[in-house]
Amino acid sequence: MTETATSAEAYLDQGRALLTAGRLAEAQALAAKALSEHPGSAELWNLQAVLLRQGRRPAEALAAAERALALDPALRKAAANRANLLMDLGRPQEAAEAFGRLAAEEPDNGLFHDGQARALLRAGQVGPARAAMTRALRLTPAGAGAWLQLAALAQRQQGPEAALAVLEEGLGLSPDNSALLEGKATALRQAGRRTAARELLEDVLARHPDWAWPHFHLGDLLADEDRPAGLRHLRRALELQPNSVEHRLALVQALARAVGPDEGTCLDEAAELCAQIPPGAPLRPAQLKILRDVHARTCAFDAGDRLGDFKTLGRAFAAAGLHTAFLWQLARVRTAEDRRELVEQHRLWGEGAESRAARQPIARPARARGDRIRLGVVSADLRRHPVGYFAEPVFAHLQPDRFELFAYAFDRPRGDPMEAWFAERATFRRAPEASDREAAQIIADDGLDVLIELGGSTAGNRLEALAYAPAPRQASWLGYPHSSGLSAIEGFVCDALNAPTEPGLLLETPLTMPKSWIAMGASAFQGAPAIDARTPQERRGALTFGTANSPNKYTREVLRAWAGIVAQVPGARFAFVRPEAASQAFRARVSAEFAAAGVDAERIEFHPVRGAHLPWYETIDISLDTFPLTGGTTTVESLWMGVPVVSLSGAAFFERQGRSILTNAGLADLVAEDLEGYRRIALELAVDHDRRRRLRTGLRDQILAGPLGDTEGFAADFYDLIARWVG
Repeated sequence: MTETATSAEAYLDQGRALLTAGRLAEAQALAAKALSEHPGSAELWNLQAVLLRQGRRPAEALAAAERALALDPALRKAAANRANLLMDLGRPQEAAEAFGRLAAEEPDNGLFHDGQARALLRAGQVGPARAAMTRALRLTPAGAGAWLQLAALAQRQQGPEAALAVLEEGLGLSPDNSALLEGKATALRQAGRRTAARELLEDVLARHPDWAWPHFHLGDLLADEDRPAGLRHLRRALELQPNSVEHRLALVQALARAVGPDEGTCLDEAAELCAQIPPGAPLRPAQLKILRDVHARTCAFDAGDRLGDFKTLGRAFAAAGLHTAFLWQLARVRTAEDRRELVEQHRLWGEGAESRAARQPIARPARARGDRIRLGVVSADLRRHPVGYFAEPVFAHLQPDRFELFAYAFDRPRGDPMEAWFAERATFRRAPEASDREAAQIIADDGLDVLIELGGSTAGNRLEALAYAPAPRQASWLGYPHSSGLSAIEGFVCDALNAPTEPGLLLETPLTMPKSWIAMGASAFQGAPAIDARTPQERRGALTFGTANSPNKYTREVLRAWAGIVAQVPGARFAFVRPEAASQAFRARVSAEFAAAGVDAERIEFHPVRGAHLPWYETIDISLDTFPLTGGTTTVESLWMGVPVVSLSGAAFFERQGRSILTNAGLADLVAEDLEGYRRIALELAVDHDRRRRLRTGLRDQILAGPLGDTEGFAADFYDLIARWVG
C-alpha cells in the first residue's frame, strides 16, 4: 500500500504549529523533510528561514529567505524576513533599503516603516529614523520596535532618564501602546525606581487585566518582598501565555528563591517547570543561569552539563553582564586551564562593565588629602549576616585618629538590630532606589581615599558602581572569593595562607594580612547552643559525617568522594543540613550518588533547615568540605560548634579558604593537598575518637586564643594594611 504524500500546505501547518508550541527542533526536522519533498515551495523555504533564525543561524536563514524570493519574488513575508536577517547579520544599511522598498510598496504597513526605522537607527541615522518611527506608530500599535530601540540607545548613551523621555514621547503618540508601556516599566525597574514601576504596572492591570506582560513584571518585582502576590502574578502570566519560556523561567526563578516551610515543594515545582522547557529552545544567558541555578540546587548534574561547556557558558555570562553566574563557575573548575579561563571570564565581564560606565562618567569633587584616611565600605550585608560578622571588628575597633569610616548600603533596611549598630559607627548612607551610576556618585561625593566592596555581586550589592571608580583606591574583601574582574578594583584582601599560588590567578594586587584575612566579630555566635561534651557517635551509636555547605558548591566528584568515605566506615552516616534537603529531587539524586558507592539511603540524613542550623552540628562528628570551591562561613561555624572540618586545598583563592581558616584555628593537619589525602585525613579522624572528643569541648577556646578570635589585633593589622596601601 502506497503512503499518501503530504502536501506543502500540510507541512506548513504542522511546522507553524510546532513553532508556536516552542518545539523548535521538531519543527526544523519537519521543514527539512518537507523541503526534500517540495523543493520548489517558496512558502516552505520561508518557513525554513524563520526556523533557522529562531535557532540563531542567521547566515543559513538568509540563504533560505533568498531562495524563497528567487522562487516567488512577490512573497513579501520572505522579503521582510530577509530584511530582518540583514539586521541580524550586522548589515543595517542594506536592511534599511530592503524595508524602505517594502514600505514604498505597502505604505500603510506600519511594521515595514518600523523595520526601516530600526535599521536606520542601527546605521546611526537617527534623523531619518525618527520620521519613519513616527509613521510606524501612527499606523499600528505594533510599530513600536524602533521607539524601544531608540530608548535602549538613549539608555546606553545617557542613562535611564533619557530612555524614559523617549518612551514618553512615543506614548504621547500612542498612549495605551502595550509595547511602549512595557518598555517604560522595564526602564523604571532598570533605573531602580521600584515604586514608580509598581504603580505603573498596577495601573495597566486595572485597565488590561488579561495582558500577560504586566503580570510578568509585577510578579517578578514582588517575588522577593511579597512572595504569594508575586507567584500569583507570575502564574497568571504563564496561564495567559503558556508557551512563553520567559514567563515560565520567571516563575521558576521566583519558586527557587522561596524560603519558608514550603521551600522544598517550591524547589521541586521549579525543577519540574525546567524539565518542561523544550530541548533546543533558544535561551538567553540570563535564562540559562536560572536553569543552571535550579539544576545546581537539585544536583541535576547531567542537565547542568547539557546547558553548555565551561568556557562557552562563562563567556556568555560575561558578555551578558551576569557576574552573579560566576559563583557556579567557581565550583566547576577542574584544571589549571579552567582557572586561567575563569580569570579571563571575569576580566571580560569587567571590561564590559567599565565600558558601560565610561559612557556616563560621574563627577569627582576635588578634595585635598586630610590628616585622616577616608575609608568607605559598600555592602548590603552590614547586619546579622556572615559578611557583617566578619566586618564587625573593623567597626568595633575603629582608629578615629587615623581613619574616617563611611558605609554605603543600596538595599532596603531589614529592621535588623545590627544595622543600627553599624550605622552608629560610621557615616552611613542608604539609597535603595539609586542606580549604579547614582550610587557611584553618592560615594564619590564623600571624597574617599579608599573604598572596599564587601559583597561582590551577591544580592543587594552594587559591584558595578565601582566600575565608575568613585574612589581613587578600591579593593575587594569578604563577599566574593575571586577577582571581581574590574580593573578599577586594584586590591584584594587575603592572607599568606589563602593567597593564590600563581600570581595570574588574581587580577588585583594581593593586600596580604599578616595572620588571617578574617576574625570573628563578637556578635558572630551570640546565642550559639552549648556543646554536649559527648560526641554524636557516643550519643547515637554511629559516626556521622556531614555538611551545611550550599549545593551550588557540589559536584558529582564531591558527592562521590563523600559517599566513598562513608562507605569505608562501617555503619557511618552522612547528614545534609540544608534547606534543599526538603526537596524530593535533591534527596533522590543525592541518594542515587551515595547508592552507587554502596551507601544505603537509610544512612543519609536530610535536615531541611534554613537559618537556625547551628544546633544540627550536634548531630555531626566530622564536616567534609566542598571542593574546589571551599567553605568559608560554614567552616568557621562548624569549628565553633566543636566539629572538625576536612578540607581540600588548591591553587586559587576560592580553593584555599579552608586552608586559612583551619590553619588559623590550629588545625593545619586537616588540610589535604589532593583527593587521596582528603580521604585519608577523613578516615584517620574517623577512628581518632579521643581527638574528636577533645576538639568538641576545646575548639572554642582554641579559636578565641588564635588569630580568628583576636578582633582587636585583626583590626589593627587591617588598618595598618590600608594605611600602607594608601601611602
